[in-house]
Amino acid sequence: MSEPDATRIDPVVWRTVWTVLVGGLAVLFDTTIVAVALHTLAGELHASVATVQWVSTGYLLALGVTVPIAGWAQRIIGAKRLWLVALTLFLAGSVLSSLAWGVGSLIAFRVVQGVGGGLLMPLMSTMVMQAAGGRGLGRIMAVVSLPAVLGPILGPVVGGLILAHLHWSWMFWVNVPFCVVGLVLAVLFLPSDGPVRRAPLDVVGFALMAPGLVGVLWGLSNTAGPGAFARADVLAPLAVGLVLLAAFVAWALRRRGRALVDLMLLRHRALASSSLLLFLSGITLYGAMVLMPLYFQELRGASVLEAGLLLVPQGLGTLASRSLAGRLSDTVSARLLAVAGFGVVLLGTVPFALADARTSLWLLMACLFVRGLGLGVVVVPLMASGFRGLERDEVPDASIVTRIAQQVGGSFGTAVLAVVLAGASASATSAPALAGAFQQSFWWAAGFTALGALVSLTLPGRPGATTGAAPTSAGAAPVPAR
Repeated sequence: MSEPDATRIDPVVWRTVWTVLVGGLAVLFDTTIVAVALHTLAGELHASVATVQWVSTGYLLALGVTVPIAGWAQRIIGAKRLWLVALTLFLAGSVLSSLAWGVGSLIAFRVVQGVGGGLLMPLMSTMVMQAAGGRGLGRIMAVVSLPAVLGPILGPVVGGLILAHLHWSWMFWVNVPFCVVGLVLAVLFLPSDGPVRRAPLDVVGFALMAPGLVGVLWGLSNTAGPGAFARADVLAPLAVGLVLLAAFVAWALRRRGRALVDLMLLRHRALASSSLLLFLSGITLYGAMVLMPLYFQELRGASVLEAGLLLVPQGLGTLASRSLAGRLSDTVSARLLAVAGFGVVLLGTVPFALADARTSLWLLMACLFVRGLGLGVVVVPLMASGFRGLERDEVPDASIVTRIAQQVGGSFGTAVLAVVLAGASASATSAPALAGAFQQSFWWAAGFTALGALVSLTLPGRPGATTGAAPTSAGAAPVPAR
């Protein structure tokens, strides 16, 4: 028996999915590989760790500036052209970063990468959602969101292997094959764009939203230093950023569809709930991923590479559950899947809140596998349900909203859990005291996960509502959300 029409996926859609996935892998792996190399770069480039930190911060801020204009840029030049431009920028930034002659040039070239990455990530979701026409969104998002989950898990392993055996520049050469293959696939398989159009840029909205995001992300990135949230370089950019974002919200609600990002889309319950939960999932994934390598390194004496390898079971768990989660997302309530997924993540996180320096590594690796199973179940229905009920021209702005929610959630979770760990371990002078600091931090991570399970109850309870993103056959009409 053939698949029901509502879930059948055209082979053309799969070509689009796999094409953009290749480019997405380059961006996600790059971010996490570089994160483990900052101390190595400080030594190799004869710079302080504080200066080298801008290798990551500069990329992050460029991303924050660029993400809000992705929808506007797509409306002007078309999705395929923008994808090719963004991927070319990311390729150029990668090659130049590998050839950097000092910390200043490396930071500048990472900014080029950030501009490309800021366009690629929301565009990735937009293109596949518009191509899918509302059919099989769960299975599609199981593939498309794979880099976002596997990047933080496999990136440290790849980074550790490179730093252990090769020159640091190979961290950026790793991106080149993904970018080159991605460009070739995009030329061959992405649907052609129409003529270039004129679309007015919401200059006021951009002047409010872009620096607002930069301020929030910059402030959160500075919390790793002494003093955490009490520092001026944390409070000032955070306060300015939040004020600018609040001003953008007021501006966007007045302009409705003419704003840089149409926030009226949040009247869709599914998108509003999914965005909040993606914020919390960003905390759960990226925040806890800060704690786990540190637990293995500082408390168990593992090297960077060993810590990365110990985290592999989580990636395997994610891979094991994503295919099933994708199929279920098209037929089972997103609410049920998200609650179950967060519950499984919580089940895999709590043992770390009880662990000390003598806890069995095999037990913890089994818990990581369970945690990965839950993460694989959580992200898929959240990404898919957020787009249900939207029209084709609403998808780009929805992609920006969900991407920002996940990015800020990851930055917020990383900052908060790093601050909790720093505060708890400040006076730890023995292994049991340090273990207690990690336990306290993991309880915070577990609390955020439990909050995600509760908020998941606000998701739509009935599966099968589709989006009017893009009919895949001529004359097919958009199907409204239920």
